[in-house]
This record gives sequence, structure tokens and C-alpha cells, in this order.
Amino acid sequence: MGIAIWVKAFHIISIITWFAGLFYLPRLFVYHSMAEDEISLDRFKVMERRLLLGIMTPSMLFVLFLGGWLIWLNPSYLNQGWMHAKLLFVFLLIIYHHWCVILVKKFKMDANNKSHSWYRWFNEVPTVLLISIVILTVVKPF
Repeated sequence: MGIAIWVKAFHIISIITWFAGLFYLPRLFVYHSMAEDEISLDRFKVMERRLLLGIMTPSMLFVLFLGGWLIWLNPSYLNQGWMHAKLLFVFLLIIYHHWCVILVKKFKMDANNKSHSWYRWFNEVPTVLLISIVILTVVKPF
């Protein structure tokens, strides 16, 4: 059994943990934007910060490192159209992740200016990207 299978296994684990955060943090934003009492507001700030710094960001870094390692082990992936599209969607996920960082900072400063409805829609973005990435990776349509 080669190293690639282990790298792939840990890459998938990292993807799962990153997406857990990408799904949960915007849901926290929904509830945070609806909160009014100081105790709840402070609790959401702590939860958001811990999720972002303790789970999401390390997971994202592992995903990128291990994904890069997989490409290094099999550079022919870069000759395939599905991989180019997948990498585009991963790039969009990175942008989404950094947007979440900005939103955590805004909530920390009590400067949120978006409604809970906006965050409900914002929460759907990683779902669309996940579906796209999985289909591209499994089906390899081009």
C-alpha cells in the first residue's frame, strides 16, 4: 500500500472537518444576528472564534497541503479538465472561508449589518460548492 492512499484518506478527513465548519459557522451567524442579549452575543463570539481558529482554518490548511501533495504524487491530474474546474471551486471555497473570517471580525466588533435572512442564503454557498466538487471528482465529466 503506497503513501498516496494514506494522503488521500487524510485529505478526505480534512475535507470533512473543513466542511463541518463551513456549514456550521454561517448557521451561527444566523443565530448571532438574531441575538439581542449580551450573554448570547458574547457566547456566539466565542463559539465563532473557536470554530474558525480551532477547526476550520487548520482543516483548510490540511486540505490544501494534502491536495497539493496528491497532485505532486500524480501530476497528470493537472492535464484533466475536471481538475481545473475542481480547483476553481476550491479557490471559491477559500474566498468563502476568508469572507467568513471577515464576518467573524465584524461580529466581534458588534458591526454586523446583515440580516439573519442574508446569512441563511450565505449558508447555502458551501453546499453548492461541495456538490460541484464531489461530482467533478467522482464523475470526471471532462
